[in-house]
Amino acid sequence: MKKGIQQQQQQQQQLQHQQQQLQQQQQQQQHQHQEQQHQQQQQQQQHQQHQQQQQQQQQQQQQQQQQQQQQQQQQQQQQQQQQQQQDTST
Repeated sequence: MKKGIQQQQQQQQQLQHQQQQLQQQQQQQQHQHQEQQHQQQQQQQQHQQHQQQQQQQQQQQQQQQQQQQQQQQQQQQQQQQQQQQQDTST
C-alpha cells in the first residue's frame, strides 16, 4: 500500500513539471508573434486543466486506501474484545 501511494505522488510531481515547461514555452512564443499567442495560449490552458483533473483522481484513490486501513483497525479491536471475554470465563 505504501509503495502504491509513493508512485502516485511521483506521478503528480511529473505532471507539475510538465506544467512548468508549458509556461516556459508560452513566454518564448510571446517574444515572436503576439497574434498567434492568444490562440496558442488558450489551447495550452486546456491541456493544463486536463492534467489537474488527473491529479484529483489520484487523490481520491489515496483516500480510498486510507478507509481500507481504518477497517482493518476495527477488526483488530473486535479480536481484542473476544480475548477479554475468554479471560473472564476462565
